[in-house]
Amino acid sequence: MTDKNRYLRLSGLEPLIVTAESNFINVGERTNVTGSRKFLRLIKEEKYEEALDVARAQVEGGAQIIDINMDEGMLDGVYAMTKFLNLIAAEPDIARVPVMIDSSKWEIIEAGLKVTQGKSVVNSISLKEGEAAFIDHAKKVKRYGAAVIVMAFDEEGQADTYQRRIDICKRSYDILVDKVGFPPEDIIFDPNIFPVATGMEEHRTNALDFFLATKWIRTNLPYAHVSGGVSNVSFSFRGNDKVREAMHSAFLYHAIQHGMDMGIVNPEMLEVYDEIDKELLEHVEDVLLDRRDDATERLLAFAENVKGSNSPLLGRGGGGEAEWRSLTVQERITHALVKGIDEFIETDVEEARQLASKPIEVIEINLMAGMNVVGDLFGSGKMFLPQVVKSARVMKKAVAYLLPFIEKGKGGKSSSAGKVLMATVKGDVHDIGKNIVAVVLGCNNFEIIDLGVMVPPEKIIETAVREQVDIIGLSGLITPSLDEMVYLAKEMDKLNISIPIMIGGATTSRAHTAVKIAPQYRETVVHVNDASRAVTVAGNLLNTNTKLDYSRSLREEYDKLREGYLNRSRDKDFLTIEEARKNKLQLEFDPVKPNFIGIQTIYPKLEELVPYIDWTPFFQTWDLHGKYPAILTDGVVGEQAQILFEDAQKMLKQIVEENWFDAKGIYGIFPANNVNDDDIEVAPPAPEGGASHSATIVVNEFTSGAPLSGAGGAVFLTLRQQSKKTAGAPNIALADFVAPKGSGKQDYIGAFAVTTGFGVDEKAAEFEKSHDDYNSIMAKALGDRLAEAFAEYLHEKIRKEIWGYASDENLSNDHLIKEDYQGIRPAPGYPACPDHLEKNTIWQLLDVENQIGVKLTESLAMWPAASVSGYYFAHPQSKYFGLGKIKEDQVADYAKRRNISTEEATKWLNPNIAD
Repeated sequence: MTDKNRYLRLSGLEPLIVTAESNFINVGERTNVTGSRKFLRLIKEEKYEEALDVARAQVEGGAQIIDINMDEGMLDGVYAMTKFLNLIAAEPDIARVPVMIDSSKWEIIEAGLKVTQGKSVVNSISLKEGEAAFIDHAKKVKRYGAAVIVMAFDEEGQADTYQRRIDICKRSYDILVDKVGFPPEDIIFDPNIFPVATGMEEHRTNALDFFLATKWIRTNLPYAHVSGGVSNVSFSFRGNDKVREAMHSAFLYHAIQHGMDMGIVNPEMLEVYDEIDKELLEHVEDVLLDRRDDATERLLAFAENVKGSNSPLLGRGGGGEAEWRSLTVQERITHALVKGIDEFIETDVEEARQLASKPIEVIEINLMAGMNVVGDLFGSGKMFLPQVVKSARVMKKAVAYLLPFIEKGKGGKSSSAGKVLMATVKGDVHDIGKNIVAVVLGCNNFEIIDLGVMVPPEKIIETAVREQVDIIGLSGLITPSLDEMVYLAKEMDKLNISIPIMIGGATTSRAHTAVKIAPQYRETVVHVNDASRAVTVAGNLLNTNTKLDYSRSLREEYDKLREGYLNRSRDKDFLTIEEARKNKLQLEFDPVKPNFIGIQTIYPKLEELVPYIDWTPFFQTWDLHGKYPAILTDGVVGEQAQILFEDAQKMLKQIVEENWFDAKGIYGIFPANNVNDDDIEVAPPAPEGGASHSATIVVNEFTSGAPLSGAGGAVFLTLRQQSKKTAGAPNIALADFVAPKGSGKQDYIGAFAVTTGFGVDEKAAEFEKSHDDYNSIMAKALGDRLAEAFAEYLHEKIRKEIWGYASDENLSNDHLIKEDYQGIRPAPGYPACPDHLEKNTIWQLLDVENQIGVKLTESLAMWPAASVSGYYFAHPQSKYFGLGKIKEDQVADYAKRRNISTEEATKWLNPNIAD
């Protein structure tokens, strides 16, 4: 590895590469029994499924690494660490991030190293037991392929001065690099964060010594990193969250400036640095930087005045209309753009036009000056995505006002940062993420050509060439979209086109881009995992001074990732499909006969669905991470979350009162049994099933899904986990939740499709015509939330009334969101059943398109986009799970069962096939 590529590379299911350009790496702290009483209780009571929810919440909340600690006197730490890490490995939404194995006991650390997947971090080793033990532990960490946190601790104790910190870190570094051969980029030092303002003289420089030691380490110990537990610094102010939040934020700000690049931080205990009360900040920084002899006394006295107080939310006008309306025209335009206020923008740009020599200058000078401020604030984490989208709305309104003057005066065209073509690929109808990226790029002076959704490759290529675009941005949400991206890259390569491609969307990944797409195209292909990175990536691709180096380093990075991925030898990690079937989930069955058997449509009123909305994914759509309702009071994004939520509630009220969208659904419940281990045979609806249109279903035109087992019936095909499990753990398939035909017990299965999407595109288009991207995206996001709420609403009716197997259920919406009910409703295309072809079977069985109008595209995306479909399983032990990787023997078996070619099966199952 060349020196310039010596990066700390960690991984769960996804890689985490720490470069000089990386933002601060946040380590989640709640899966630590010493720091979370809730987590300790769950582990002690062996409620591991609930403990997994704690880990999941951290990842959803933005943790890029999760710290796991099982050090407690009454726990078997080795057992707890092993079991918990094994459980995490089967949860893709958690396992995607790297793990920090945290313990003061080596045997617990080694137990974790034996079972963790990817490249983890050991926390920690030190010289406290002498060099021999230190070297022995370091060699083992190296052998397991992990990175390591090294505490500033030696035989004499913890380093508590600047000199002791740098002496111990230097000694540790030299031993690790020179004697052990440990990669220096895999060394992370923790120079000890101690409390300040304790009243003890020797603690005055605790924070300052940490800052200076951090800077020394990053300057003198090449490629090493620095971490620490930030909450320790405010220990003296327990109970005063206002001061603690300010202290954490200020400490973190200065630590990062000195070179700290990761740490254990509770986002809920952070204030935005720029929004800390200036007087409080002065008192806090006096202590942290040891600027006054009486700093501690002054902060303690000041703390009494702010104890329990809450920082006021900034008004949307940022201090009141009168105050900012008296500013200069440039200051008013900038303020309006930053705050997203469009009420006065036409008045202000008209004033600016009167002062300009030609109208185009208002865009090039006044508006771009304001948007540069927006870009800087967003890039530095001081603005959030919803604010940027509102800024774009103001910008578009201003430009629309100026265009007639520009055209009349032939004032020319504003120069742009580059021209970007954006498209959701053929067969895919999802575009919220694409639209957000387009807005963010537009706010940074990129010219956007948006081709919309379901765009065929020939149109993308033809438009890109004709318009001479600088970048092509491809988006996709469903699995088949990945193949469309590969095909497009191949075609562009054949035509000798040299336009860089940016890849994004829920199913895309850096690994897939490196392994499948990049090799097909000689020009640069780069994966962009969120909107906030799009501007930086686009800038790197087009900057004439850096683009060659950027493209070269990116290609080298992807080549190494691909080589490592393809050279894995992982057959030993899998069972054959026959072996997996022998290890199937064994259940007892006592099926409840449904109150209704047959097929029925349902048309609820929108107001019936509102109470079932899960708001957490709504905020994630806007790149605000955290769980609802806690996100509304979050120290970092709480203010923006509240404003966004208020706007959503206003629009939701209109949606309901004015019937913007139509809610249509269809469900069916059928006799069913497990056959041939992995198949579910569905019988025709019985005549006595009540109101049903099942008799009119056409069954002889079914082609691409599973073969039908008789008039009105079908066979659902399921896939089985093939990865080797720990002793006693089964290899699960959805079919395991249905009674085998040979058991003599009649079981049942349900299927459904619901939508609130009719009307969404039309309403979004109305907003777009008014240059209002903010409300266009809001309408689509609320359409999606209502569709998911419809699915939740209908599932509750199925459980309690229609099927009736849980007639006495009484759960709150919080419990519904946590899935605390009996039974599951998995959907084709998701982790338990990743094959989208199963949608064909559901559509044929329920006659979905004819009954409620929801269509399947050629790639089996549902249209309208705000639609949900799936199955119903009732068994008390049915649960959601991830299929994970499967082997080619199951792909071939599956192709045979489905009566399609192996190549066709591979196309649909590709992301799940182990290489």
